[in-house]
Amino acid sequence: MAVRAARSGWTRRAAIVGAFYGATMVMFVVANKLTTSANAIFLQDTAPLYVLLLSPFVLREQIQKRDFGIIALMIVGMLLFFYAGERDQETAPNIRDGNLIAVLSGLAWAGTIMGLRLLRKDSGERNAAAPAIVIGNLMAFGACAAFAFPVAHFKPLDGALIGYLGIFQIALAYILLTRAVAHVPAFEAVILLLIEPVLNPIWTYAFQRESPHAWSIVGGAIILGATTLKTWLDNRARSRGKSRSAV
Repeated sequence: MAVRAARSGWTRRAAIVGAFYGATMVMFVVANKLTTSANAIFLQDTAPLYVLLLSPFVLREQIQKRDFGIIALMIVGMLLFFYAGERDQETAPNIRDGNLIAVLSGLAWAGTIMGLRLLRKDSGERNAAAPAIVIGNLMAFGACAAFAFPVAHFKPLDGALIGYLGIFQIALAYILLTRAVAHVPAFEAVILLLIEPVLNPIWTYAFQRESPHAWSIVGGAIILGATTLKTWLDNRARSRGKSRSAV
């Protein structure tokens, strides 16, 4: 609520987008508790696949011929996670269900992305997404509160970790991201954001000794590669369009 734009624009459409955003966060956390963190984040990153498939119906944006190859690549990458047949481990007690929830998280994130684009298109304001994000966080809190209370065996370290995640991982990260994308080209922004899933399995192995299956790593690489390729092709097409219009 520290962002001024988040204090207004609480419409029904913003609430719908907020519901998608809230569902994304809740399902991503649940997926992380059930499957490996690498699987959770790679499968959530299949969101561009659903955006491509649903854009003609939601955003009235037609699929380009080159996009069918991207769609095929992402489907192959996603299927590899289920082909891998990973065994459950201490930090990933139910990989199969966790993978399915991670897929749903990616679908919810795709709904969030498309919803945010519609909100900005309708209002024409850069910060039109702020109310939806606030509503989504409140919905996520409400959904999880039933499982959090009554609080027992609460330690100062627990409070510090929750505060860090809420302030830095969610709030500050969102503020910095929305401000950065106004100054960074779209292609560079996407590439920089891909650093997180690339480093994810490295950090989890270093601190938790969590080892995703080799096929899951391959599937994740295919998904991230397809996303990068899609962004690069779109960026090149826009550049060519600008060059032709300038002539």
